[in-house]
Formats: sequence, C-alpha cells, structure tokens
Amino acid sequence: MPELPEVEVVRRGLLTHLKQHQFTELRVHHPRAVRHNLAGAEQLRVTAIGAHVSDVQRRGKFLWLELADSITPDACIVVHLGMSGQMLMQPLGADQSHPSYRHARIQAELDHAAELWFVDQRTFGYWRVDTLVDTPHGRVPESIVHIARDLLDPDLDLARCIAAFKSRSAAIKPLLLDQSIVSGIGNIYADEMLWQAKIHPQTVASSLSTRKLCNLLEAGQAVMQAALAQGGTSFDQLYVNVNGESGYFAVSLQAYGQTAKPCQRCGYSIARKKIAQRSSHYCPKCQRKR
Repeated sequence: MPELPEVEVVRRGLLTHLKQHQFTELRVHHPRAVRHNLAGAEQLRVTAIGAHVSDVQRRGKFLWLELADSITPDACIVVHLGMSGQMLMQPLGADQSHPSYRHARIQAELDHAAELWFVDQRTFGYWRVDTLVDTPHGRVPESIVHIARDLLDPDLDLARCIAAFKSRSAAIKPLLLDQSIVSGIGNIYADEMLWQAKIHPQTVASSLSTRKLCNLLEAGQAVMQAALAQGGTSFDQLYVNVNGESGYFAVSLQAYGQTAKPCQRCGYSIARKKIAQRSSHYCPKCQRKR
C-alpha cells in the first residue's frame, strides 16, 4: 500500500498539473470508486464539474483536492489510493488502448487539454466528496478529522507524539501504524525507522525512554525524506507517480523485505516475524528485544 512518501509524490505531481484548472467532465467507470458518496457517481459529478482545483493537500496517506466555484460550499474531494490506486495524467482523448485504461475507475477531463485517470486494479481506493472543516489541527476534510498529523508535517508536535507512545503498554510496531497517534506510517517505513533506531518491533512502547522515542521519530522523518527524494518505493507497477514512473527507494531498504539478507550494519541475517497480524522485518542482533 502506498505510504506517506508515495502519496506525497503523487500530491506534488497533482499540484503541478491541477492547480487553478477546472473539471469540465467526469465519468465513473466502477461503482466501488465512489462507494463513500451517498448519491454515488452523480454526487461526484455535480460537485466536481465546473469547479476549479484551488489546492492539493495531504495528511498521512489521504489526499484531497480543494475546490473553488463548486456548487457545494467548502467542498473537497478526498482521495485514498488503497492498495493499488494511481492518479495518472493523460492528454485529452488519450488512447483507450493504453494498458492502464482497463483499470481506470474514474476519468476526469480538465480545461487544459488534459485528463486525470484514477486507475485502481484492486478497487480498494476511492474518491469521496467531503466538506472542509476547521479543527485544532488545521483545516481538513470532515471524514479524516481523526487522522493525526504526519512525520513530514511542519506543525507536528513531536513531544505530544512521544507522550502518546509513552502512555501505551503495547508493542511499538503496531502503535506506529496507529494513524491517530502519528499518520502516514505503514509497514515499510515502520520497519525501516525501527531498524534505523535499533529498536525491536515488539518492544513495549512505555518502556522506551524519551530519547529513544525521539530518535525513532526523527529516524522516521529521515527515512521518509530519503524515500521522497527517490520518488517513493515501488515493488511493482501498482505504485507510480502521475507520469506513470516508478520510485526507486526499494533499492535502499535496510529491513523491509530483506529476510535472510545480511544486515547492512552488523552482517547478521534479517529476520521476519508476524506481530499483530503484520509481517515485521528486523535484525535480531542490532534490534534486541529488551
């Protein structure tokens, strides 16, 4: 599943192509892509057609297109990529023989001779009409007010995150995946930041010192910035940027997916273990359970 760096790569691409441009037509090719809209495809069409994209924002793994001139006040379109969602820019009237078109779930035309395709092979992703609301943590779509700030958010309160982890007696790995504490972290980057910070994924969060937790979150920021610089992590063609290009951070992974390979720090074999129903990759020597 695309995590924070991959979604941020997509957001930046969309911002370049969509900002200040108007939706002129929109077609929904699969009902699951609009399943969170009470009035289905028509609700999305009525909200989007004729509106301009004033901004493209993100929190954690969620994107949203802020709309101006929509008939719906404070309207936005929340986009979740799910397991395999892609936002692909194409020229207007793009050839439907394009290999991605068979999985195109939404096709939106824009006023500058371009189309935006929402391609989603596994159909877990969606577009949702939503309303922007003011919260203590910024202006966000109503459906994601429970999502915490993420590691690349300049307004993230690290001390508050550390206190939240310190108050929990659960293993640190599943807590990193809890989007209500800090968002955007999935299995890949959780394993990578734990490896960087030399913390075993089953370590009880409350047993970690403030310094250790600070090091962990700062490691997460560094790992995600490095992934962002390489366009994110691609293992197959299910994650690409808006131009259809893959990211290259997979070649830099130290823990995730490295089972039985030597740890780049100590040479010991990377282990894999299921923790809270999720596979975790770690070095048994560098990341000893305490």
